[in-house]
Amino acid sequence: MLELLLPQRCVVCGRGGAQVCPGCLSGLPRLEPPLCQRCGLPTAWPVRRCRECAGRRLAFASARAAVRYDDAVRSFVAAWKERELRRLGAAAASVVLDVVSPPRCEAVTFVPPDPDRGLKRGHHPPRKLAEDLAREWELPLVAPLRRRAARRQRGLSRPERRRNVTGVFVARGDVPRSLVLVDDVFTSGATANAAASALRKAGARRVDVVTFARVVR
Repeated sequence: MLELLLPQRCVVCGRGGAQVCPGCLSGLPRLEPPLCQRCGLPTAWPVRRCRECAGRRLAFASARAAVRYDDAVRSFVAAWKERELRRLGAAAASVVLDVVSPPRCEAVTFVPPDPDRGLKRGHHPPRKLAEDLAREWELPLVAPLRRRAARRQRGLSRPERRRNVTGVFVARGDVPRSLVLVDDVFTSGATANAAASALRKAGARRVDVVTFARVVR
């Protein structure tokens, strides 16, 4: 009955039938080599450090994303996060599994939500993505990170983003020596770096970041 009253439409193209149609899902722009070895930015040839991460102190060993953040991906992510279309999480995980090689690590974790926004949304896409990846990679899911409230990152400059998340995360309990840190979108890397720093301070020796999408400037 609900399908008759509110027919389901693809969040990218608007056609009826599925939350994301097979054509739009397969058409999301995959990120393929060559990539920066450290932060995963597409490059003209393989490099150890690119213009995005050269000169920065990064707490994570590597960052990889499945797709480039373009208009189609923006629509996908907005529907996944803001409209609570939770089945899109499984679609996002399928793309990550298709593009990103399974990392060598002991466990999978995720960037926790801002306390206020997490309560309002009632779901947390990075956690769902981490759960799906952990299951497929046959790794335990752990949740040692806690996050204090801070300004939203949206609209802030790169330096402001880095300052805004400094000291926001703390890791508690036993932290595995190597982890994959999962988030939905890698924008400037500030959030991933701050979360990885907290994990390193709590005892992790290596943190690799995996996200569904990445902003490419």
